[in-house]
Amino acid sequence: MESLIINLLNVASFAFIARAILSWFRIGGDSPFRPVVDLLYSVTEPVLAPIRRMLPPMGGFDLSIIIVILGIRLLLIPVVASIL
Repeated sequence: MESLIINLLNVASFAFIARAILSWFRIGGDSPFRPVVDLLYSVTEPVLAPIRRMLPPMGGFDLSIIIVILGIRLLLIPVVASIL
C-alpha cells in the first residue's frame, strides 16, 4: 500500500513539474502537444487555484507549483519512513 502512495505522489509531482516546464513554451491550438497540455492543466489546476488565491501577488511569479511540490515531498517523508 505504501508503494502505491509513493508512486501516486511521485506521478503527481512529475505532473506539476511538467506543467511548470510547459508553461515556458507557447503551444498553439494546432500543436500535437495540445491534448497533453490540456490534460496537465485540467489535472493540476484544481490543486493550484486555491493556493494561488491565498498567495499575495509576486510580480508575475507563480509560486503555487513550488508550494505544491514541497507539500508532496513533505507527505512522502512519513510514508517512506513507515516502510523503513
